[in-house]
Order: sequence, then structure tokens, then C-alpha cells
Amino acid sequence: MATGFLVGATVVFLACTWLQSRGDAAPWVGYVRAAAEAGMVGALADWFAVTALFKHPLGIPIPHTAIIKRKKDQLGEGLGTFVRENFMSPDVIATKLRDADVASRTGKWLADERNAERVAAEVATVLRVLVEMLRDEDVQQVLDRMIVKRIAEPQWGPPIGRVLTSLLDEGRQEALLQLLADRAFQWSLNSGEVIERVIERDSPTWSPRWVDHLVGDRIHRELMDFTDKVRRDPNHELRRSATKFLFEFAGDLQNDAATIQRAENVKEQIMARDEVARAAETAWTAAKRILLESVEDPSSALRGRVADTVIRIGESLRDDADLRTKVDAWIVRGAQHLVSQYGTEITAIITETIERWDADEASRRIELHVGRDLQFIRINGTVVGSLAGLTIYTIAQVLF
Repeated sequence: MATGFLVGATVVFLACTWLQSRGDAAPWVGYVRAAAEAGMVGALADWFAVTALFKHPLGIPIPHTAIIKRKKDQLGEGLGTFVRENFMSPDVIATKLRDADVASRTGKWLADERNAERVAAEVATVLRVLVEMLRDEDVQQVLDRMIVKRIAEPQWGPPIGRVLTSLLDEGRQEALLQLLADRAFQWSLNSGEVIERVIERDSPTWSPRWVDHLVGDRIHRELMDFTDKVRRDPNHELRRSATKFLFEFAGDLQNDAATIQRAENVKEQIMARDEVARAAETAWTAAKRILLESVEDPSSALRGRVADTVIRIGESLRDDADLRTKVDAWIVRGAQHLVSQYGTEITAIITETIERWDADEASRRIELHVGRDLQFIRINGTVVGSLAGLTIYTIAQVLF
């Protein structure tokens, strides 16, 4: 179309020139010829300007043409700088975020039950993908290295002794001793048959049965009386002896080499058991199965708890003005920090991407993107040039 305007102006110019060459042309022919001539000049000038942006006009390497091809890297750097200074500055980011009212909008959105369920579903999807991406062997090795072997490496005696000493200093053993005394008393109440059976088994054959019953009954009553006294008296000698034994045992665990070694032997026996050796594998297998079942079931407790938590967070953001202010401040400070620290790296993506483009390909892509609009510059150049030429010619005729 733009070329058609140029061709049309050329045809009109040639026709008017031919009429004037005959010597009998009407006065208006001069006005039309001047308008057509100026339109040709305007069309050619704008064609040159538009073409010079992307390539050398007619393939002639005229200076300051093919600008985009020559200045591609500078254009990318300038675009990156423009974005960094006008869009990635801390002040601009802070203003935009404050105007956006992120915390309030987020709170209202999360407080909606449908949106909370959607978030829970997305969280479930992410968990499923993460679980499926993890190799069972790798997870088991990590668990075994971080938990099982960490537990087995240090000596058990000294730390257990320190913990036991701390508990004894706080009197925590009293609850255990009271529980044992209560259980012993309860057992003694029903131990008559057991005592009688033991006495009948171990008593001499010549002992009369009524003597056995008398002895068993006596032992039973003494046992009940003894356990009842231990149960009722916090300062009973047996309980004090047990506490003393525990203190001594705690000290031996920390300082006595023989006791420490016995604790190590117990540890080695425990860690050598197949159940402990395969603890990491068993734990991961169970956890993986539970997670996959939970994320696949929309009504699972996991997804329900996630949705409830999301709703509570949303309601807090929606209703608590102070919390919203704090969250907005956190977001603004975080964004400003990221921009100030990494703004150059972020905008460098633009510069580096444009630098990697092939110059001819980049010029062709930009031309295809904006070329249609640039053609209207050529059309406007033809029209404006014609009007300008007509105006100049008319003024000249009037004056001279």
C-alpha cells in the first residue's frame, strides 16, 4: 500500500509534467504537479528512514543504516537499564506493592473455603510429585546416615547418665516409684493363690497341709502390709534405697568404665537387631505410603488440615489490620532487598538474551513485529509531503 502511494504520486507527477511540456496546460496542473513531486520526495525519504532501521537500503552500506543489526547489543543493554531504573528500583517496587494491598487480597482469597481446598489440592499435588521424584534408596541412605548412625555413633552411657541425673535432681523418679508401689500393692492383693501354690510345691512332704496354708496366709498378709506401707509412705526405706541406687547408677553411667562398656554392649546388641538395621527403610516405606494415600484422597486428614490451616491464615490476614501491616511491610522489605541485591542480575537476562540473538534474525523479527505500523509512516510521509509541496507552491504563486 505504501509503495502504491509512491507509485501513484510518481504517475501523477509524470502526467502533469507531460501536460506542462505541451505548453497549453491549465494553471491547476502546476499545483497538482508540485503536490505529487513533494509526495514522491516524502515517500522516498520515509522509505529510506524505515528501511535504514533494519537493513541497508538497496543493499548499499550507507553510514548510519541497518541500525538495529549494528546496535543490537547496545539496544539490549539500554532496554535492560531502562527496565532496571524504571521498573526494578526499590522505590517503584515498594509503591506498587503498597498499592496492591497484597496481604488483604491474599487473606480474602485464602479465607474462601473453595480457594482453601484448591490450595490444599495443589499442596497435595506438589507433595505427590516430590515423593515420586525421590528415589527410595537415596532417602533411606539419608535417614540411615542422619538418624540411625548418628544415634549409634556416640557412647550411650554418659548422656543417659546425665539425663537420668537431671531427672533425679528434679524428683521425677517419685512418680515412677509411686506407680511401681501401687502396682505391687495391687498384685499383692491377688497373690494369695500364687503364694499358696509355691509353698505347697516347695514345702517338705511331711509338712501338714494346714501348716502350709497357715504359712501362706501369713506371708500374704505380710506382703500386703509391706507393699501398702511402701505405697503410702513417700519416705519409706525401700523408696529411698531405690532413689539412692538410681543416683549411683546415673553416676556410674557417666564415670565408671565398666558400666559405660556394659551400656555400649547393650547398644551394640540393639543396633545389631534386624528391626533397627532396617529402621530407615521401614520408616520411609510407611511414610511414603501414608503420604501418597493422603494426597490422593480429597477427604483425607492431611488435605483437611491443610485446608483448615489455609482458612485460618486467610481469616487472620483478612481481619487483623496489624498483621496485614506487618505482612505488607515484610513483603515490601523482601522485594526491595531482592531488587537492590539482584536487580542487575535479573535485568541482565534481557541483555544477555538479546546478545545471544543473531543480528539478522533479530532485525527480521523486530521488523515483522513493528513493520506494519512503520509502513503507515511511509504513507503519512507521502500524504504530508504532498500537502507540504502544495502549500509551498501555492505560497510561491501568491507571492510571485
